[in-house]
Amino acid sequence: MATAVPPSAHAEGIEKYRWLILLGLITAAVMEVLDTTIINVALPQMAGNLGATSTEIAWVSTSYILANVVVLPMTAFFTETFGRKRYLTFSIVLFIVASFLCGTASSLGELVAWRLLQGAGGAALLSTAQATLRQIFPKEEQGIVQAIFLLGIIVAPTIGPTLGGWITDNYAWAWCFFINVPIGIVSAFLVTTFLHDPPEHQRRTGPVDWLGIALLIAGVGSLQYVLEEGNAHDWFSDQLIVNLSIVAAVSLLGLLWWQLSPRNTHPVIQLRVLKNRNLAASILLFVILGFGLFGGAILFPLFTQSVLGFTPTETGLAMLPGGLATAAVAVVCGFLLNGAKPKADARVLILIGMALMLWSMWDLGHLTVAAGEVDARHALIIRGAALGLLFTPINNVAFGSLKPHEAQQASGLINLSRQLGGSFGIAVLGTYLTRHTQLHRVDLVQNYYAGNPAFEERFRALVMGFQAKGASLMDAQQRAYAALDGTLQKQAAMLAYNDSWLFILLSFLCVIPAVFLLRRNRGGAAAAVDAH
Repeated sequence: MATAVPPSAHAEGIEKYRWLILLGLITAAVMEVLDTTIINVALPQMAGNLGATSTEIAWVSTSYILANVVVLPMTAFFTETFGRKRYLTFSIVLFIVASFLCGTASSLGELVAWRLLQGAGGAALLSTAQATLRQIFPKEEQGIVQAIFLLGIIVAPTIGPTLGGWITDNYAWAWCFFINVPIGIVSAFLVTTFLHDPPEHQRRTGPVDWLGIALLIAGVGSLQYVLEEGNAHDWFSDQLIVNLSIVAAVSLLGLLWWQLSPRNTHPVIQLRVLKNRNLAASILLFVILGFGLFGGAILFPLFTQSVLGFTPTETGLAMLPGGLATAAVAVVCGFLLNGAKPKADARVLILIGMALMLWSMWDLGHLTVAAGEVDARHALIIRGAALGLLFTPINNVAFGSLKPHEAQQASGLINLSRQLGGSFGIAVLGTYLTRHTQLHRVDLVQNYYAGNPAFEERFRALVMGFQAKGASLMDAQQRAYAALDGTLQKQAAMLAYNDSWLFILLSFLCVIPAVFLLRRNRGGAAAAVDAH
């Protein structure tokens, strides 16, 4: 029996080009998500080339995410206003141009400005692209199609440090941006050639919700800045962080009221879509998944390079098996959830994924300073498999019971929740790591006193070792104290990293009840029958 094709796909005459469109959209998604992590290991080189401090160069990452999260909730509005094909094409071209300009930037100000444009263009490469796949593929194929698309979203943050480390070690940081140009050109060609808006598509009419847009920009933008910069400025001891926190709270509450107000006949965000229980519960799960995905992607490189002494390339290679495990499991989940009668219950797969995530976090939370790549590999592979078991089924359930015209709005909210969850993860875990390193240092330093036999034995051994290398007694003692202090700091940091992994474990444990709020999708994820 032939596979049913969405009526809109027949009307558009693109059913035979669906897989080429998928190729164009997934390359765009990989390109966009990759840029959130590929430059992390290149930041020190950028700072040296551009004459920026470590605090200033962090804006290269902050500006990108800031623009991205502001535009994500508005992607449905832009799609309805300008048309699906036109908005997607514009976003891809904007991303390509901004990427090239980032690579040619000669000052920090230029680089941050181009990164803002890059982040704004990247929003549609996730949200609008994912909704488009919901609209042009039949429901029987949605399981595998969404699994393939999600590979870019899940795997790219994991392989980003590997690729970025290799480029940084062998070439210049500018190539972290230049590699987007050929990929983007291929994506733009496939989208402009084969994707078309359906004839029945009606452009958005009526007044523009300028108040909603203003509240959205102020609220989400302020919140993202607070999350990105709060830890560096000691949170609420900084007046700017306090002011922006107030702006974020007031603006987001005002946005919620205005978007749901009956007086607002053309809201920029259709929040009523959250009445769907599956979507609401899935968004909560995606927040925690973003927390664990991006938080873990930050924690592990910091741990390996600061505690274990890995190079950027070694760190990236250590994370690679986990990324491959994610890819393999996500595709398997796609096959299991594919077809009119899925072979597995998505909720069961999600619970298995949760169990594996708890296992991997427990293992990572019990490493020591003597650990090597082999010790972490097992836990990272389990973590990678868990991510594959979580993202694909949750995505399947989230879209499965939505009406066709709700797909675009839901996609924007889902990707926003994942991105904000990642920002919360980076902010919270950064602060948690700093505070717990201090706490463990205070606790461990109590053992560093003259009457402690273990301390005195280690101190004498170090002094004798330095004297044997030609140091004077006073110089040897100073070096011994410095060496012991370094050991103390390393142990304190190790314990703090263990606490951070266990904190992620606790966050996943807390949201397991949300899985039981999900209803089982029957007949696979729904495909769209129109493009409105």
